[in-house]
Amino acid sequence: QNVLFIVFKLVGFYTQVEYHTSRGRVDLVLKTNDYIYVMEFKLEGTAQEALKQIYEKQYALPFASDPRKLFKIGINFSNELRNIEEWIIEE
Repeated sequence: QNVLFIVFKLVGFYTQVEYHTSRGRVDLVLKTNDYIYVMEFKLEGTAQEALKQIYEKQYALPFASDPRKLFKIGINFSNELRNIEEWIIEE
């Protein structure tokens, strides 16, 4: 999570980690001029579980009135691979 935050910040994107909502905290929110990315991370879980959490906790709701295109991204990291194991992107 912190590595992605640093990379996105260095590239010049507006990035927030642990973005607070009324139902929990989004792991990472990335905003560009045209897009908003809501990302949830799991470690040794599944990308589907991460995406399910975005929907169940309505993490995208604070951005509903924003005209930018919104993407919800569930990402699973593997301890064994020490890398991203899978991801799912939905509009």
